[in-house]
Amino acid sequence: MFPAEKDLSEALDKRQEQNSLRKLTLFKKSIDFTSNDYLGFAKSEVLFNMIGEKISESEKKIGSGGSRLLSGNSKEAEELEAYFAKYYHSESALLFNSGYDANIGLLSSIAKKGDSILYDELVHASIHDGIRLSKADSFPVKHNDIIHLEERLKQSSGNMYVVIESIYSMDGDIAPLREISDLCKLHKANLIVDEAHATGVFGKGIVHHLKLEEDIFARVHTFGKALGCHGAVVLGSQILNEYMVNFARSFIYTTALPLHSLISIECAHELLEKSESVQKKLHDNISYFKEKIKGSDKHHWLESKSSIQSLIVPGNNEVRELCAKIQEKDIDVRPILNPTVPKGKERIRVCMHSYNTKEEIDLLFETIASE
Repeated sequence: MFPAEKDLSEALDKRQEQNSLRKLTLFKKSIDFTSNDYLGFAKSEVLFNMIGEKISESEKKIGSGGSRLLSGNSKEAEELEAYFAKYYHSESALLFNSGYDANIGLLSSIAKKGDSILYDELVHASIHDGIRLSKADSFPVKHNDIIHLEERLKQSSGNMYVVIESIYSMDGDIAPLREISDLCKLHKANLIVDEAHATGVFGKGIVHHLKLEEDIFARVHTFGKALGCHGAVVLGSQILNEYMVNFARSFIYTTALPLHSLISIECAHELLEKSESVQKKLHDNISYFKEKIKGSDKHHWLESKSSIQSLIVPGNNEVRELCAKIQEKDIDVRPILNPTVPKGKERIRVCMHSYNTKEEIDLLFETIASE
């Protein structure tokens, strides 16, 4: 055993004792209520054929060959960024390899010593990690709490950055974006919005829906959820774009996305523009599910108008046991355990999709209701 492995083993043993040890698993084909493939794009034959057709017409190249600043830049990448700037109503756009890379690169680079980052307490782990890598002071804000945010803003100094998600990945609720935007303008703070779980589900995102594009310092859109592929884009001013090209380490020091990924992202957006009926089916399913759980006194469902519907089942053991019983019905749901969520807030995170049937939703609800 290597010297370090003793500590590693002890950490794993502690997780095992807490019943929070993570393991990679392969599930047999079952009813999907767990993936982020909200619109079914990840398994879309139409999208698969669109991508295949464009690839067959493109340069026969597998990898990009290097970072964007060395040999990995391409006209396809630059054309896609120009398309995104127009599509998402932004001055400029910069591609990143994933949403994680985008948040890490953006947040670690923009805030300097003496600046302040105020972040909603429920933001994604990638945002936390980006903040940790910055040299700014950082302060959590109570979830969606406008009053607490204003208190924090009054106490902060330097350039102030407020970081939120438009739709939160674990609770599924929507941020009071207009109120937060107004508050940031009042206090001259820079608002950053992660639109990962809104992209595609709510068209071009909540910011676009509310017509707040000009009031947001930076937006992050990711493509690995409703759009069914991979990668991300940071939207903002041309100055922000040039700054990240020079200072965002997760952009500078990584191999650029390959041509296949660029084509996939482009085709997914083209398909999204033709998929109003698919988006409507998703929202019909969300409404149908919410009607099913309305008035349910036995179980604690969090309020959400998005694809994410969370059932609180306190305790790692308890939520694992309930999940196992649901999975026996060939329904794919997964437990979200502490420490991913706070102790006592363990849950089953149910994801609605456009391809779920009412019969599948009925079966899920009846299985949970019987426990």
